[in-house]
Amino acid sequence: MSIGKPLPHDSAPLHVTGAARYLDDIPLPQGTLHLAFGLARVAHGEILAMDLAPVRAAPGVVAVLSAADLIRDLGAVPDCSPSVGDEPLLSPGLVQFHGQPVFLIAAESHLAARHAARLAQVKYRELPAILTIEEALAANSRFEDGPVIWSRGDPDGALATAPHRIEGELPVGGQEHFYLEGQIAAAIPQEDGIHILASTQHPSEVQHKVAHALHLPMAAVRVETRRMGGGFGGKESQGNWLALACAVMARATGRPCKMRYDRDDDMVITGKRHDLVIRYQAGFDDQGRVMGLDFTHLMRCGWSQDLSLAVADRAMLHADNCYWLPHVRIGSHRLKTHTASATAFRGFGGPQGMIGIERVMDHIAFALRRDPLEVRRVNFYRGARGLAEEPGVSHPRAPVGYFHQGEDAKPGVQTTPYHMPVEDFIADRMVAELVERCDYHARRAEIARWNAGSPVIKRGIALSPVKFGISFTLTWLNQAGALVHVYHDGSIHLNHGGTEMGQGLNQKVAQVVADVFGVDTGAVKITATDTGKVPNTSATAASSGSDLNGMAAQRAAETIRARIADFIAGKYQQPPGKVVFRGGMVRVGGEEHPFARVAAWAHQGRVALSATGFYATPKITWDRVKGVGRPFLYFAYGVAVSEVAIDTLTGENRILRADILHDTGSPLNPAIDIGQIEGGYVQGAGWLTTEELVWDDSGRLATHAPSTYKIPACSDRPRVFNVSLWDRPNREDTVGRSKAVGEPPLMLGISAWAALADAVASCGDGSVWPDLRAPATPEAVLDAVERLRHG
Repeated sequence: MSIGKPLPHDSAPLHVTGAARYLDDIPLPQGTLHLAFGLARVAHGEILAMDLAPVRAAPGVVAVLSAADLIRDLGAVPDCSPSVGDEPLLSPGLVQFHGQPVFLIAAESHLAARHAARLAQVKYRELPAILTIEEALAANSRFEDGPVIWSRGDPDGALATAPHRIEGELPVGGQEHFYLEGQIAAAIPQEDGIHILASTQHPSEVQHKVAHALHLPMAAVRVETRRMGGGFGGKESQGNWLALACAVMARATGRPCKMRYDRDDDMVITGKRHDLVIRYQAGFDDQGRVMGLDFTHLMRCGWSQDLSLAVADRAMLHADNCYWLPHVRIGSHRLKTHTASATAFRGFGGPQGMIGIERVMDHIAFALRRDPLEVRRVNFYRGARGLAEEPGVSHPRAPVGYFHQGEDAKPGVQTTPYHMPVEDFIADRMVAELVERCDYHARRAEIARWNAGSPVIKRGIALSPVKFGISFTLTWLNQAGALVHVYHDGSIHLNHGGTEMGQGLNQKVAQVVADVFGVDTGAVKITATDTGKVPNTSATAASSGSDLNGMAAQRAAETIRARIADFIAGKYQQPPGKVVFRGGMVRVGGEEHPFARVAAWAHQGRVALSATGFYATPKITWDRVKGVGRPFLYFAYGVAVSEVAIDTLTGENRILRADILHDTGSPLNPAIDIGQIEGGYVQGAGWLTTEELVWDDSGRLATHAPSTYKIPACSDRPRVFNVSLWDRPNREDTVGRSKAVGEPPLMLGISAWAALADAVASCGDGSVWPDLRAPATPEAVLDAVERLRHG
């Protein structure tokens, strides 16, 4: 069996030796030009005049294109948008964010293009800029006519009659992707089309955009992606700009073109995780059970729509997390501002929705002076499984009158606010196991003793769960294809529609194919994602890479295996079901032969040894307007306990320990999954602690480099880091009964932020709510500490 083995990443030796080829390492044809954008220096304004003569005269410059040139040559400025066509490659006259590309340079070297970009003389008429959430609300600047509102039950009535009530507001910052490999693309003209090399999570979208811009059929555009040095959602749509720039300049000059952002340009031009303000009102009883809840999400989307509607939808879809909310209203405002367009980021809105309900649970616990863990437990979903079946697990039952079924619920099953039955809820059992394993209660008591005797260094501990839905909410994206060849020497060629960005997708899919044929994974050669091999691919996003592409590859391999089994069974006069592929051998009729020998026989017997596979996710249906349906095939769960320490004189803080139990189903590769969980937790903790994006009053990003933007370093990881897998089979028929593990672990980092709030709370007497904002930078921690100390 290859599935389930903790094999190393297929490119691990290449990564650690520096031999792995990224796009910038690929030799391109002689005469390749290097591109750079000239960027706007105002957040909002009209271009009155643009003198590009100094740019054209600069050393090494070969060509310069403006929006007017593109309109003249192509009939329009190519659009880079993944959604509604509102992102022109170059500004046609109206600048809508500081750093927007306004012209394009091609030069003989990267540095020559960069230097020339600064020589343009552009005159603007500055216009009032909407930069903040408050300004967008005041101007009613938004992407939809009004807020999107989903509701269930009677939240106003429940809030009015609840014994206790809280309200609050939580600002949550954005996040820079900070992939190690920056945005990059290249275009090579061909006699019958164009070949695009792109660091992208969505090769088919790049193909579509380039074909549309150059007035070519998609079949004339081939997009290839071997690997990315990280993506995290930042290369789902943002790479379109570079690929289109290379394509139009290659057409204009007839020469190959390459474009790579420097880190500063990358951070200024590209979108971030959506920042937002979450407003909430909650009514609850003496045990902390939520009776009524009203959420308002105020999400800053930037100058263009990009993927903001889907991101905001997913934030709403995760506003419940693991908790049964009988009476709830969730309102979402998608606000338009003159800032870089916010885009996809690992979790795709889920983290923004989830942190709101976790804040509510902590606020309720503070108001009642109860352990936040107990408040969480009393609000957990009940699910379809009877908890009495789980020995040793206690769980507070909802009293009579609290249980309410949605319109499509099955008997005994609670539903989400969008009426999807929660049939697979396991977070309660996972919490019980992790609490015992990490000795939560004893550690919480010991921390209380420490804090009582320590006036400067305070510690905190918190547990937070995760329930994350797996599938694209745009239903038609839930499909994938794969291509598998078996050669007559027994070697196997694999190509699928997913992209490898360091997450180990290729290794997992190779293990699936090797398992079908009963051979070692080393026999499977993984090749670059290529739109010329597998067409019409979906983005590698929504944690669906292994689910979709693994199943498609499995089906392709099973088709070939069935053909081989039919052939060899006939040779031995046995039924095909008696043919066994295992351990690199094929067993039939009491004999066994090496797989390579059987492959050669099948080839000589004129058996087709190539096949495509296709998979479409079943069971899902979704009406985003009504907010009703089943947008996810299943949920992935996780639980984390974080322990932190803060210096109350400076706000400096550390994560001392993290204990994680994460739901992987039956893992395809537990070693890779553990790596994803560790990385996801650290990235999530970084979002909520050290990573702060700052814009000045003119709309210029001030934190535009590693010197001003602080991602977690190795020293910021928990000193004690315990990760375990809840490796029970997925109840849904996924590949190998596994579960997605790309995005869900990021939200485990919420526990680190909650633990910081717990440490801050110990600085007061329990009368003042800590109200810690996110990210909890040292300044934010110190501000919260001072607020408690001075009332």
